[in-house]
Amino acid sequence: MNAAGKLIDPDDCVLLVIDIQGKLLNVINDKDDVLDNAIKLAKFAGIVGMPVVVTEQEKLGPTVPELSDEIAGFSPIMKLEFDAVKRPEFLEALSRLRKKTVVICGIESHICVTQTALHLLPDHSVHVISDACGSRALENKNVALGRMRDAGAVISSTEMVIYEILEVAGTDEFKQSLQLIK
Repeated sequence: MNAAGKLIDPDDCVLLVIDIQGKLLNVINDKDDVLDNAIKLAKFAGIVGMPVVVTEQEKLGPTVPELSDEIAGFSPIMKLEFDAVKRPEFLEALSRLRKKTVVICGIESHICVTQTALHLLPDHSVHVISDACGSRALENKNVALGRMRDAGAVISSTEMVIYEILEVAGTDEFKQSLQLIK
């Protein structure tokens, strides 16, 4: 079965937050929704114990505090490259975690998110969270999502990935997560 038809293994995933920094976020189409959903994913990662890796593009300032404050042990990986995979520190972080599924949110969809997702695909299952990714122009985001899907990435949404990882209702994690999606 290809990656698009395979459910996420909750014990084998990492959340990757790409470049959600103030200078860039301010010009992103639907920036409030992108940020709100990225925050939901970060909070959810904390609830279920999913590791989080964060990148920051140099010279664009820090990750917005509304998001960074929700990430335990926040320690971003600085990069000049658009493709995070080209940064040795990023590869080391992924290697240490030993997770084969990467759940991605961030900006910009058609640049850093796409290049990183395409580079990860040969060795990882990649799930791009469409409502937690953004670009300045909606058309660029749509083209990026299509290209990543065509290359084998799973295009998903915040609620879809939360429920997929939870797997079952009635748990403490489920009850805590309900507060995020109401």
